[in-house]
Amino acid sequence: MKVIHLISGGDTGGAKTHVHMLLQNLSRTIDVTMVCFTDGPFAQEARQLGIHTVIFPGNNILRVYRELKRFILDGGYELIHCHGARGNMMGALLSGATGLPVVSTVHSDPRLDYLGRPLARLTYGVVNTIALRRLDYRIGVSDAMTDLLISRGFDPDRLFTIYNGLDFTPRTPSLDREAYLQSLDLTWPADAVIVGIAARLNPVKDIATLIRGFALAHESCPQLRLLIAGDGEQLAMLQDLARRLNVSQEVCFAGWVTDTDSFYNALDINALTSLSESFPYAITEGARAGLPTVASQVGGIPYLIDPGVNGFLFSPGDQEALAHHLSTLASDKALREHMGQRLYEKGKSQFSLESTLERQLDIYRSILRRKERNAGRRDGALVCGAYGRGNAGDDAILEAIVRELRQLDPDLPIWVLSRRPRETRLTYRVNSIYTFHVPRFLRRMGKTRLYINGGGSLMQDATSRRSLWFYLFTISAAKLLGNRVMMYGCGIGPIHYPSNRKLCAKVLQKRVDAITLRDTHSKAELDAMGVTNPEIILSADPTVILPAAENATVDGLLESAGLDPQGRYIGFTLRPWPGFEAKAPIFAKAADYAYEKYGLIPVFLPIEPRLDTGAARLVAASMTAPHYLLPGAASSDHTIGLFARMKVVVSMRLHALVFSAGQAVPLVGVVYDPKISSFLSYIGQDLYTDLNALTPEGLTAHIDAAVARIGDDAFLSEGVDRLRAVERRNQDTAGALLGLKGERAE
Repeated sequence: MKVIHLISGGDTGGAKTHVHMLLQNLSRTIDVTMVCFTDGPFAQEARQLGIHTVIFPGNNILRVYRELKRFILDGGYELIHCHGARGNMMGALLSGATGLPVVSTVHSDPRLDYLGRPLARLTYGVVNTIALRRLDYRIGVSDAMTDLLISRGFDPDRLFTIYNGLDFTPRTPSLDREAYLQSLDLTWPADAVIVGIAARLNPVKDIATLIRGFALAHESCPQLRLLIAGDGEQLAMLQDLARRLNVSQEVCFAGWVTDTDSFYNALDINALTSLSESFPYAITEGARAGLPTVASQVGGIPYLIDPGVNGFLFSPGDQEALAHHLSTLASDKALREHMGQRLYEKGKSQFSLESTLERQLDIYRSILRRKERNAGRRDGALVCGAYGRGNAGDDAILEAIVRELRQLDPDLPIWVLSRRPRETRLTYRVNSIYTFHVPRFLRRMGKTRLYINGGGSLMQDATSRRSLWFYLFTISAAKLLGNRVMMYGCGIGPIHYPSNRKLCAKVLQKRVDAITLRDTHSKAELDAMGVTNPEIILSADPTVILPAAENATVDGLLESAGLDPQGRYIGFTLRPWPGFEAKAPIFAKAADYAYEKYGLIPVFLPIEPRLDTGAARLVAASMTAPHYLLPGAASSDHTIGLFARMKVVVSMRLHALVFSAGQAVPLVGVVYDPKISSFLSYIGQDLYTDLNALTPEGLTAHIDAAVARIGDDAFLSEGVDRLRAVERRNQDTAGALLGLKGERAE
């Protein structure tokens, strides 16, 4: 593989570190050349690192373009990789001329790159904005940067994410803490708690907020000190601010620091107060040093910092919140040590240099594969379901389908019909079309290879006849427009109206290639309707493959909701349904019973908050036991992690049962739809009763039986293990329809 990198040559800070570290290490694996448009310290340091560096100087853009074009073609390069405005501009010019794919790494928000420099923003900023749109692919330096690009209309299918990885090999600082402070002529006391930041002193880094927050914290924690490493145009202003706040003796401006190991070794708390970031090295360097971190909630920082677990986050500019977090850490040495160790472990496992290098190579391989695949032919999959409606179960289905499709083919373009297409694009990194934008999705169907009617009970008329007609229409349209059609891990029924049963049978019989079913009841429904033409396979709900969040993350979720991570809880997931109001007092009595007899604190866990929260409040109003109502988690792994912490789960919602079963949690089902009892029977669970037949005695007896199963992992996991094994049939069937049978990525 032969890759050429284009960069101006005047870069500093994180972009410089990223490019130098990346190219130095990539050079050991592939053929890498770096082209700079100006000579200077950046290029000189690159040569010292062993990076093959070539200079194309001059302001004559056309001359440089012609010379560089010839250099690339004669050199046999396969891919052009750009960095920064000058590199992006040249890459856009060279894209068509060389026929090579061009990718740019976006190191920071292009709209903030020239903050405080209006002329540069008007020239370089505008050029960079135009050039970025013309390139083939873009790489965001953090998930947050990728999300930012998606929110600005960039194609998710042509975006990648990478992180500024760091070498976590243990390092020995050249100076210990005392010696380092002496080198700065500091005589701070031995028990000082030192907060530090390494950043350019410019407006984007907002060091002023750090000084103000530090001054507030210092009032209650006089042992605090602040060490600022960096230089920039705001130095004089910041020094004056420290004087005006009467903390000039407690704040040290150390200037530009080259010995970063000794700097971080001297700190007790790492800080970053930026208004905008991608994924700064200052965060991972602090993690490598085992420092708890207080940082503004911007860019990719929240992907490393778990609030309350390994550090604290605050809104940019919020000096009061910053001061509170600094005071909390300054007052508790054990907390600093525990948070610092957790951050080190997470940084080492997820944000190392090795993972960054492998990720960059994966991106190159993907780009080169895509250059060769299906030029001008149909490609991709379109997924349709009840997505973008705020239902955690339906959203988890989409996550599982996307995950399995990407395992089959990591380069497969995926499109999703969603009620909230912008949110779906950001969450799943897929292209998305508004569910009822018929002309748009029909045009897309004319270009895709596979249409997936995705999961859940879409084929039913109990809640809406119109939704059934809509899904049948999309199935027919997809088939007529040339797609293979699959119904993926779905449930069938109930379909009450004879006319709807007849229409459904006709469409499925004529327009569907394969149906994978999540339960035996659905198979019986298809048999009753006479559907025999599609390949019908008994599988499982796709969401059984989804993992729970890490324990430390779930601890933080519980703590933020006021719950003890080590507490004993019984989870309730309820939904409004005809007859529920009359049964609400029964749920309340059962919750009180579980608390009084077993010490299980009731926790209400909504799957679809806009509906389930009201049902939970109705039950809670009749309770005497202490209880918690959670707002609904932001992601499926968080939701599953919360269910995993319950000792018993009582649920009307199917996916609460699926999530809990997957974590070997004892279950009690309350059946309002046959899909609930069918699922529980399918996995060998017998504790369920019909909503209409619910009694206090029956529900508490089921809770007794469920409590008796706590810890019986063999019984609880047997059915789930079987489910996960048969769930693979969903993916295998999709692979066969895409022509990828036998090529499943492990």
